[in-house]
Amino acid sequence: MWNLDSMFEVPIRDEDLNELREVLKEIKRPIKILTFVADRCRYCGNTVKLVDLIARASPRADGGHLIENKVIRYSDSSQKLFREYGVTRVPTIVLLDGYIRYVGMPAGEEVRGFVETLIRIGSDNPGLQKRTADAIARVRKPVKIEVVVTPTCPYCPYASLLANMFAFESYRKGLKTIVSMTIEAYENPDIADMYNVMTVPAIAINHRVEFVGPPTEEQFIERILRIAGNS
Repeated sequence: MWNLDSMFEVPIRDEDLNELREVLKEIKRPIKILTFVADRCRYCGNTVKLVDLIARASPRADGGHLIENKVIRYSDSSQKLFREYGVTRVPTIVLLDGYIRYVGMPAGEEVRGFVETLIRIGSDNPGLQKRTADAIARVRKPVKIEVVVTPTCPYCPYASLLANMFAFESYRKGLKTIVSMTIEAYENPDIADMYNVMTVPAIAINHRVEFVGPPTEEQFIERILRIAGNS
């Protein structure tokens, strides 16, 4: 029988860890992850377990790992941080001061996109075409990208990664006009229902669904430029 919880399990096999350590060798600079959780949260424990596992597999420098995972559990003393980062759902994973975030656990297929996002941030290489990077430099109005995904979707990691790299490129240019949010549909069914998501990935830009299925890099940046008033 199909079991939802099984999709959110964290496999810890020796071969998985060895492969993870190998691919994370590309990371050359520190990455700070904030993982927001709360008590009575169905998948918060597994989310922390996953991010901690990735952090421990990252390269070491100056006596510590290059990936640091700071777990922020909801309490009276942490409410300020929740408000500061605009976190209203748990689990939420925050990167780059909140310009990249995962709302819900990056489970199943989505782990690949999450790990690749970390590698590209840690190697300071968004991996975008030059013309795409040049176009992102022209985006001066706020753009919020929401990528609705599920753990079993093989195309979702690409869509999520592409949105993340648009946000990363904007961040590294000092513009910080693009926010990328990967939203796990099973954990956030109200958001999936709000966008009438029947197929994933579904990509909303500034609260309107613009793509169902993964767009090409060219299609994605052209749509963003149009929405941001640059075309």
